[in-house]
Amino acid sequence: MFQSRLALFSLVWFVALGGVASSQNDGEVHPQIWPESESPVGLDPKIESRITKLISQMTLRQKVGQVIQADIGSIQPDDLKTYPLGSVLNGGNSAPGGDNRADAQAWLDLADAFYQASRQCDLQGGPYIPLMWGTDAVHGHNNIVGATFFPHNIGLGATRNPKLLREIGAVTAKEIRVTGQEWTFAPTIAVVRDDRWGRTYEGYSEDPAVTASYTGELIEGIQGVAGQDDFLTGAHVIATAKHFVGDGGTFGGKDQGDNQMSEEDLRDLQAAGYPVAINAGVQCVMASFSSWQGKKIHGHRGLLTDVLKGRMGFDGFIVGDWNAHGQVPGCTVTDALPVLNAGLDMFMAPDSWKGMFDSLMQHAEAGEVDMARLDDAVRRILRVKLRAKLFDAGLPSTRPFAGDFDQLGTPEHRDVARRAVRQSLVMLKNNKQTLPLSPSSTILVAGDGADNIGKQCGGWSLSWQGTGNSNDDFPGGTSIYDGLKAQMNAAGGDAILASEAAPGIKPDAVLVVFGEDPYAEFQGDVETLAYKPEDRSDLQLLQQYHDQGIPTVGVFLSGRPLWVNAEINATDAFVAAWLPGSEGVGVADVLLAKTDGTPQYDFQGKLPYSWPRTPDQTPLNVGDENYDPLFAYGYGLTYGDQVTVGELAESYDAQNLAGRSRFFQSGRAVAPWQMTLAADDETVAVRATRAATTDGTLQIYSADEKAQEDIRVVRWNGARPAAFAFTSPTPVELASDQKSIRIRLRVDQPASEDVTLRLSASDSSATVSITDRIAAAGQGQWVSLTVPLTSFSNSDAALSGCSGIEIATDGSLQISVSDIDLQ
Repeated sequence: MFQSRLALFSLVWFVALGGVASSQNDGEVHPQIWPESESPVGLDPKIESRITKLISQMTLRQKVGQVIQADIGSIQPDDLKTYPLGSVLNGGNSAPGGDNRADAQAWLDLADAFYQASRQCDLQGGPYIPLMWGTDAVHGHNNIVGATFFPHNIGLGATRNPKLLREIGAVTAKEIRVTGQEWTFAPTIAVVRDDRWGRTYEGYSEDPAVTASYTGELIEGIQGVAGQDDFLTGAHVIATAKHFVGDGGTFGGKDQGDNQMSEEDLRDLQAAGYPVAINAGVQCVMASFSSWQGKKIHGHRGLLTDVLKGRMGFDGFIVGDWNAHGQVPGCTVTDALPVLNAGLDMFMAPDSWKGMFDSLMQHAEAGEVDMARLDDAVRRILRVKLRAKLFDAGLPSTRPFAGDFDQLGTPEHRDVARRAVRQSLVMLKNNKQTLPLSPSSTILVAGDGADNIGKQCGGWSLSWQGTGNSNDDFPGGTSIYDGLKAQMNAAGGDAILASEAAPGIKPDAVLVVFGEDPYAEFQGDVETLAYKPEDRSDLQLLQQYHDQGIPTVGVFLSGRPLWVNAEINATDAFVAAWLPGSEGVGVADVLLAKTDGTPQYDFQGKLPYSWPRTPDQTPLNVGDENYDPLFAYGYGLTYGDQVTVGELAESYDAQNLAGRSRFFQSGRAVAPWQMTLAADDETVAVRATRAATTDGTLQIYSADEKAQEDIRVVRWNGARPAAFAFTSPTPVELASDQKSIRIRLRVDQPASEDVTLRLSASDSSATVSITDRIAAAGQGQWVSLTVPLTSFSNSDAALSGCSGIEIATDGSLQISVSDIDLQ
């Protein structure tokens, strides 16, 4: 068990340092108890001398520009003719022309345009410094149509195959080179300790030993091996270890939250991959949005400077996360000098870059900037650019592999991804040896994930949240149904989609593919591990076939272990397929037998995270006191195992799990509440970043306030009465000790008619006008609008069995909303 290894490691450090232990709960660090590392790259005297000369020649504008990164959605190439920025990035929703489905040529053309503009910058006598472009290629070059999409990290963690990670890194890097970028914000080496976190699937395992074993292999796959001629060049790109440090262990699994661990646990559990990354020559580390013991990492000099750069000897540069510098006390997104002083080298200022540039220039001209610290940040950035030979690289389209679009999704690359899918599958149940299925039989394939490449790819796939994709957006990819169909047709059998099946069909087996809809950071945070408590349609589908006695196989797509006891009970075999990416055929490889009945490939995957026994059994990690999961860490059946999974408990106290005090938070509904738009008899479920009634009477879209897409903008045009609502499929007993409904909102356009707030129950409702409160809120300012429950004439009935809450008006109105809760 890793727990014993970590205890031994901590003891060795404690003894070696004469019994000096860190203080707790004060946010202070003791660098001497952290491990030392050494980059294999080493400081090259020729490069350092060249940097010294460059810095002496650079203008102040150039130095300031080097430490600022802008997003391509908020900067045009021509801006670089005036502002000598050090780098650009494409965020999850940014793409050439704002089109997430832009072809590869458009990406390469834009890379050329940025490069050419940077060459034309008015340097005012300073030397030319090349631009870098960073991209979130986190499971393949996942912003590009036609690229190879690998399983997300949770699935790779199930493979327990570090060498596979090296292959994946190499493929990803080569495909990045095709479209002209030279830097990826990967790998994520967070060690996830609470599966409610919406980024759980970006972690390999709850076991830091697994993450540490993968880190060096993946980084060398991406960057090449230090000392070899193609290091950071040719088919390789710059890697980023992220997010330093503690993001996988925040309290409650909250994204951008607070990690309250001791310093020893932060070191041993959360930072296990960083010494390995540095030893493998990683050139960039991204700072975490999160806090440690109440102090934001972006402003934590002890961790960034004293530990990472000092004790660990990291000589590359630290880049920030998306406007995260603005969350440090005393800072804003356009003015964050304390963050530079703490040790951050490059501000990720996606849409705030111009304000950041101006404020930093003002501070520098006023003598308020520690110029040695600024020069150190510039030196670190130039060091990486020189190591990557960017000064001599030329136009992006002229570099190796650039424009060779046939390299995107080649059969060889897809084969690596297909092998990764095969090795990632974890079989939780196989009663009566239901699997493997005969390829010469007739199999009915059902579920909304059966023929849905977008769903099996998950978040960070063409768009940030991975929503809005169709199979056509993944040319060359295969859905799980595609893979089954091709192999079964070749063997004389047939795979039939349930939606296309003839009435009364009698299949030999049914395979139901279902699971979580795509999501990404913080929008994927959940309160409990109950699977879709507000929607039991997947369970009903499984039961429909299982109750008929048809052998039923469940294939579960998810970014974390979830409580699916009822769904497992409604199957004869159950497979955790995680988020397998574009090569769904890899699932068919393992589920289907050869024509002689023997397996094509056996199950190899082992659980990278412990599987919960109850919806509220979290955090749940191997080594915990009273550890009692449903399926333990490392569990995973093979075809040779003769194991019968008995009936699992399906009951739980729904009232303890329901959103008893919160309806809406961080841009999404809190389970079991579902966000809807209603106008007359029309009801529209809001499941994507944008939605609207058919005639546009009521529209909603995501926007940014403190983080990406953490609010919703709701617009009524007044054409007909409409309501922005939250409904629950089953009545919820709201917390009786709460006295008011609180709506944190900003009025963007005032109301033209009366605005009402209504609570609904099965046979009653309670309504109150909030028109005056909306008017008093003013316009353009965030306010907390509070409505006492005593304002409702019959609130008791609604509280005891609430099924809905809505904001309605007959007129026009536009509001931005961040939270709706009871207090």
